[in-house]
Formats: sequence, structure tokens, C-alpha cells
Amino acid sequence: MSDININGIVINFPFKPYPVQEEYMAKVIECLQNSKHGVLESPTGTGKTLCLLCSSLSWLITKKAQLQAEAMVGAIERSDLSGQFFNKITKGLEKAAGVPDNAASFGWAMPKIIYASRTHSQLSQAMKELKRTTYKHVQVSVLGSRDQLCIHPEVSKESNSYNKVQMCQAKVKSKTCFYYCNVEKRKGESLFKQEILDIEDLVSAGQKMNCCPYYLAKELNQNADITFMPYNYLLDSKTRRMQGIEVQNNVILLDEAHNVEKVCEEAASLQISSTDIAMCIDEITAVMTDISTENKDNESEIDFLSQDSVNAQKDFTPEDLCILKTMFLELEKAIDDIKITKRDEGDTFPGGYIFELLSKAELTHRKTDIVIEKLEKIVSYLVTTNTSPFARKGNALQKFANVLRILFSSGNSLLHREKVEQCYKVYIQLEEQKKNQKSDGWQTKKISLKNEGKVINYWCFSPGFSIQQLVDQGIRSVILTSGTLSPLKPFISELGIPIDVQLENPHIITGQQVCIGVLSQGPDGHELNSSFNTRNNPKYIASLGRTIYNFSCLIPHGLLVFFPSYPIMQKCKDDWQFSGLWTQISESKTIYVEPRSKDGFINIMHEYYQKIQDPTCKGAIFMAVCRGKVSEGLDFANANGRAVLITGLPFPPMKDPRVILKQKYLEEMRRKDTQVLTGQQWYQLEASRAVNQAIGRIIRHKTDYGAIILCDCRFENPQFKQQLSAWLRPHIKKFSNFGMIIRELRNFFRYTQQAFPQPKMAISQDSNTLSLPAVPCSFDTSSRSIKQPISNTNTKTESTTKETFSIDQYIDKTVKKRSNNSDKTETESIFSKFTSTSKKSVINFSNCKLKESNSTCTLVEDSPIEHVVKKRKIKIISTKYDADLPGPSTSNHEEVINLDEFPEKTDESNKELDKREMGKAYIKKVKQSLTAEKYEIFGRIIKEYNKTSNLNDLLKTLEYLFPLEDKLQHLFIGFKTFLKKKHIEEFDEYIKKMNK
Repeated sequence: MSDININGIVINFPFKPYPVQEEYMAKVIECLQNSKHGVLESPTGTGKTLCLLCSSLSWLITKKAQLQAEAMVGAIERSDLSGQFFNKITKGLEKAAGVPDNAASFGWAMPKIIYASRTHSQLSQAMKELKRTTYKHVQVSVLGSRDQLCIHPEVSKESNSYNKVQMCQAKVKSKTCFYYCNVEKRKGESLFKQEILDIEDLVSAGQKMNCCPYYLAKELNQNADITFMPYNYLLDSKTRRMQGIEVQNNVILLDEAHNVEKVCEEAASLQISSTDIAMCIDEITAVMTDISTENKDNESEIDFLSQDSVNAQKDFTPEDLCILKTMFLELEKAIDDIKITKRDEGDTFPGGYIFELLSKAELTHRKTDIVIEKLEKIVSYLVTTNTSPFARKGNALQKFANVLRILFSSGNSLLHREKVEQCYKVYIQLEEQKKNQKSDGWQTKKISLKNEGKVINYWCFSPGFSIQQLVDQGIRSVILTSGTLSPLKPFISELGIPIDVQLENPHIITGQQVCIGVLSQGPDGHELNSSFNTRNNPKYIASLGRTIYNFSCLIPHGLLVFFPSYPIMQKCKDDWQFSGLWTQISESKTIYVEPRSKDGFINIMHEYYQKIQDPTCKGAIFMAVCRGKVSEGLDFANANGRAVLITGLPFPPMKDPRVILKQKYLEEMRRKDTQVLTGQQWYQLEASRAVNQAIGRIIRHKTDYGAIILCDCRFENPQFKQQLSAWLRPHIKKFSNFGMIIRELRNFFRYTQQAFPQPKMAISQDSNTLSLPAVPCSFDTSSRSIKQPISNTNTKTESTTKETFSIDQYIDKTVKKRSNNSDKTETESIFSKFTSTSKKSVINFSNCKLKESNSTCTLVEDSPIEHVVKKRKIKIISTKYDADLPGPSTSNHEEVINLDEFPEKTDESNKELDKREMGKAYIKKVKQSLTAEKYEIFGRIIKEYNKTSNLNDLLKTLEYLFPLEDKLQHLFIGFKTFLKKKHIEEFDEYIKKMNK
């Protein structure tokens, strides 16, 4: 444990914090002490959650101590004793806690911390972090819905949330829920006070103690120092009221706040249709029929017009039903009378239009509360009296009651109406059109106009509308934090509240732990562009598939592939399956696809993680969607995610009416305030934030590493690069061709696997040590449609084998076996210079030849590996360039180069001897003249030239290493001795041309 003093607040941290963590905690303390609002970005893996909890709870403990001291002073002063001494004692505490001088006059209450995140799984992770700290003794509670917490055998089986609420409330009111009745008796148990219980723990404890976890959570919340909850509980005024959440004078921490804007807009929006109104009328009529039937059956005892018995049983009267039915009929008529001019799209009206529409049914602010009350009583009656699963249970009535709550949540003041006119739009479309709209929202569809039912959308386009309502409740401070908020300026402008504290933290990792690049073309040279106009192009889809295939051969362990949307992912999947490319990819790595529904998602994730740990497999690919379930909150640390591919920019659907209206709203606001985003800027920002979030799935801690590949030429746009997270921007590279990124990734994974600790993998059943599979290095460059899997088999079973790229964890088992049988056999590549001190590396390419096929370039051995040891080698020892190595420096670095690497071997012994002598002298000069990186390139080009006979690539590389205008030009010219005979004349012409 480590104690850090930040502005008078002593924070106990589980370990010595990094500078970025100290800076983050300092900003949190600044917000809390000065009652300011803050926006803090810190990349995933920097311990953001831990810093947030430790700093805020340290401040809270200090403040509670100050308030307790203040209370003692007040008691002493009321006893006519001097309080001057105690005032001096508490003065420092007041300053540290940030309590205003006039706190006592305002009846300053004991504050609480409300920690909110997007999902319950994220909350569970935060609570686990809290258990690691010394603050685990504080009083903790977690709030959830009945869907997560109800354990009643009957109520918990109800699938509809509205019905579940009504059934629960009815049983609680009648005291027929055994678990609810036990809450009062069991809430004092030590289990609930001494341990931090998340949702799952709370359910288990409730089952063990036979008490209701839902109401137990509410009881625990009464005295909690920190309460965990999903942030829609806070941002949705309706839910906040129903859950009884008090925010006055409290601190609100909104973690994973990159979704806050969207949640705020959705929480303040609603939708109602002609069908909903018709269902409301139907449900009211059904209740009237039930009551009429009951009265006929009991005519001798109850008169229908006599209200006493009915009121006692149902809490509503027949007159109430008549009034409500009349109201709905009038509203239905008003909706039917709406004229839609753009029948194939829909019409837009000002935000206040919704109130004009409701007023035609005499639904005004003054009548709302009584209408909502009566509707909920009718819903309760329908839920509790109808036992049949097909019976009406008041879903439509409940929905309408919720609509009224949202519409009239902020009163009827003139200021509220002005905000509504500014922040809202009413969008009305034909109901049949809504049913037939394209799911991806990228194009509209003509419809038949037989059904004149309408859908009324009441959309909020200002996140600040909900945030301001929350802030107006008297909260002390709100802190919004996430790993992906960049760029901060537009994010803050959307919030609509004063943000006085800002932070944009760097990452704790180094540039050597991440490889980031933009790839604009596939291995066949076709441009990678997933724009709306090209995403269905078969050539593009095929090129993207080959790109993924090649990366699946190269990248170890887990590979994440993110698509812009589900339809695009499905289209690619279908085409690849038809062409046979899907089979090729799956032979390299097992493929998992993110499902659109929640069903089975957990099982798929579990299978993926297991496949990564399986030593008999080559890893796995998870294909997912930006803004989907995989891109939000899931952890792909270490081997689970060694690379992430973003296959396109995930722009919102351009033809979606809500997207169009959002852009128009921003343009209107822009005319009033030039600091507001333009519609186009917002549109681009939506895509970049989704990309940032997907990228954040890897690099999860300080020793993690991974590659980030942006597979779309549009990522080269400088404006987009500025919208990426700040820590990413300095490391972005542009790869002009596919070969460049392949070489870069090979170098990267070779180095990182040697320089950073590797996670423990599953143990192979037939071995006591880790056994990992080989990954073939056969890169598909064909521009043709592939219909058969690539085969690298050869009829020479013993003398021929597939070459693998030289990453230690991915060396072919067969090669390893042969190496063990002969202690002189070398299997290392030139990349082994990234290894530890004095480790030999061999540039030994003469045992390889090029196996040509229509679709692949695969290296196969020309002779058994055992023959390699017969080659004569020359050892050259050099120490002058060790400091240039990207890995740990060495003091005596050895490099062994096989002279037989050079082309044009001869069987004549005298020529062979001359060649070796010349080679020895030439290699020594090259070694002394080049840096480590360039010497590595030199070795690699020898191998490539020997395999491919590509003179152009050789000349370009030699010119880079030994410029003709430089003092090293003699080394360029000297390479002529080692050229293949057919290239000597062309080489001479090239030299003459360059010297002119």
C-alpha cells in the first residue's frame, strides 16, 4: 500500500501510482473540493476505475470526519461552552474537504457517492476493484431492477418487465410475498454489512436468507457511503423517481461516459403509435366488460352504479373507465386527422406540437397526475386478476402512462416549453412504413398506403436537456470519465453544463507495445474502402477477406475484426462462404461471430476464450460490430486480443430520420453559437468514437501489447486522425503496400514476445510444457475468386515441410522435433537479433525455394533441415550498434551469416573458395557500415532475392542501404559479384543510369 497526499487529502492506493494516475486523482479531488463538474479521459489500462474509487472515497472519509467534528462543535456551543478551540481544530478539515463557509446555515447534510456505469457487468468489475483497496470497509450498496433481483418463484418467471413490476407491487401491498416480509428481519445480518455484495452476490445472499434482494438493496442504500447503479437510473428522470434515488448534495461519478449523450437523448425521448392507442381502448373496454359481467353475476348483491364495493376492490370506478375511454377515443381521432405530406418519408413538427395534440384529448399538465394514477391502478387490476398468459395485462396502458411521465416530467413553466421547442422535434410517419423500413437505415423504401396508422416520435436531440435536469436537483459535483471521450471539446459542448475541470491522460504503455497503421489496399492491390458506394463490391469484399486471411496466418492468438454494421458483416460472411475463403480463414483460426441477440452470447464468448487457451489450436478470430456487445466493456487482454482490425468507418445510417434531424438540429444551434458542432462534424465524430471504443478492447494493462490495423483508405484523412484518442495519434503509420505491414507486424510480434511477459497458456495433455501450434506464413495475393482452400501439402513427407514465420511461440512442431534430434540444426531467422545477449541468429535461406501456385507464395524446403549444418559459416563479432536495437542492449552481439545465401553457387571448388573469401570480406564491411536495423534489412533482402529473383526490389533496397551518392556506394556496386547471371547486365545499366 502507498499513501499519497493530494491537496490535503491522504489517498491510500494499493501500489505506488504512476504519474498519470496521480494526475487523474488530483483532478478528481479538485472537482470534489471545489464542487465543480469534470470530464476526465484516461485510456483503458491506466487504472482509471481504481483511481476514481480511491480518490473519491478518501475525500468522502475526510469530509465525514470534518462534519462530525462540526456537529460536536455545534453541540458544545449550544451548551454555552467556547467553540473557538474546536473551530481551529476543524478549520483544516473544512478546507481539505472543500466545505463552504456557510455550510451550517444551509443545513449541510452528509454526502454520498453515486458510482454509475453503463451495465451491471461493468459495475461488478468496479466493485471487485473496490475489494482490492483499504476502503472496502465503507458501506456499499448496489441498485438493480426486478429483472436481476427478484427471486419470487412466480413473479420472476414473468417475461414482461411492466407486468413483473405490477405483480410485485400487488404482492407487496397485500403482504403475500414471503421474501419481502423477511427483509425487515434480515437486513441487520452481518453478511449484508460486512461484505461488498454485487448483483449476483445479493441474489445468492437473498436466497440463502430467504429475503428479497430487490427491497434489501433499497434498505442497504439508506446508509450507504457509495451506491453503484446503471447510469440510466440517474439520467432517466422517470426511473430516478421510481427508484427513489436522491441526488441532492451527492457526488455522481459517471464511468464509461462515452455513451452518456446517447442515453440522455433516448431517456428523454418517446414513441407512441395508433396501434398503441387502439390497444389502450381495447384494454379499457375489456375491464369495463369484466366489471359488467361481475355485476350481472352478482346482481342481487351489487348494483353496477353503486361504487362502494367496486372502489374498495379495484381502486377505480366505472366512471373513471368511461372518462379514460373517451379520452383515448378523442386522441385516436386527433392522430387520424394528422395530414402527412411526405408519405414515403414522414413529416417533422416542432417539439411543442406533441402538447397541442394531447390537448385535443384534454390531456394537460394539470390532469396528468390523476390520469397516470388511474392508469396504473387499472394495469395493476389487469395483471393481478388475469392468470391466463394470453389475457390482456395492461402493457399498452402502462406504456402510455410512461409517455405522460416523460412529457410532463419538468412541469409546465414557460422556460420548460422554450427548452422543449429548442431541443425536441416531433417526427410522424405512417405505421406501415415503420414496419417496412430497412433495418440498416441506409436507404428508404416505397410503401403501400393501405394502412393509415401513424407513429409519433418525440425525439430529444440535446443530451444537456437530461443532464441539466439532473444537475438542477442540487448535486454537489458530477464527474464524467472514460477511456474514449476524445475529442473533449465537442463532447463538453453537447453536455450543456459548465465543465471546469478537464483531463486528457496519456497511456502508461510505451510506443514499443503498440503497432498502429492505416492499410489502404489488400494483398491483391485492390483499394479497401467500405463506403456505402463500394461496400457491396465483390472485389472489395474478396480483397478484405484475403486481408483477414493473411493476418490470421501472421498474428498470434486472438484476432478481433470489427465491421461497421451487422448487415455489412453478414454480407461479407455470405460472400466468403460462397467463394470458399471463409473455409480458408477458419482453417487458420477458428471464427466466432457476434450474434445480434443476447441469446448465446455468453456461451460464444466463453468458447472463444477457451479456444485461445487451447494449445492444440492456432488461436481464434472474433468478428464483431462497432457499437455492438463485443465493443463495449469486454476485456481482451493478453493473448485474448493481440490485434484488432477495423474494417471501415461506422457512420450512423445516413437515411435514418433521427440522424437527419440530429444534423439539422445542430446546424440550427450552430447559427446561434459557433462553438457548437456542425451536423457533418457530429456525423464524423460518431464514427470515430465507435472506432476508439473498439480499439480499446486490447492493451488492457501496463505490460500488454497489440496491433491496431485500420483497414480502410478513409482512415488516412487527417481530420479523422485528430479524432482518435490522444495516446494513439503519435504512433499511427501509413502502409503504402501490403508487404510493408506484413514486415512491420513480423518485427513487432517478434520483439514483443521476447521483451514482455507472456501469459500462461493451457498445458498440452501429452506434454508437461506449453505446446503451441504452427501458423503458416503463406500470404494470399491472388486477385481471383478462391473456391478451394489453399493446400501446402507435398508428396515428400520427410524431406519437405512448410516454413513458419519465426516467432518462438509459433515454430512448427515438426521443425522443433527435427531440431531436437540434431544439436547443430538452426531454425532461427534474422529477427532473432531481438533475443537475449550473445544469442546467435542465422540468415539461412539456401535451404528454401519458391513454391509457385496461382494464389499463394509458399516457402518449402529444398532439402532436409539436417543438411543445413554442413554449410560453412563465417562468424563476425560486433558491438558498436547494440544500442540501436529495439530490444534490451547487448554487450557482445554475435551474427552468423551463411555465405551460401548468396545466389549463383558453383560446383567448382576454386570458384567456391574465391566466393567465400570475397563474401567474408564483403559481409564484414557491410556489418561495420550499417546500423542494426539496416543490417537486418540487408539480410532479409538476400533471402527474398534468392527466393523470388525480384531484381527491382533488390535494387531499391540496396539503394536505400548504400546510396550511390554516399560513401557506401562501393558496397552497392560490390553486390554485383553475388548477382544471378541473368541480372548482371541489367544491374550494370542501372548503375550507369543512376550515375548520370
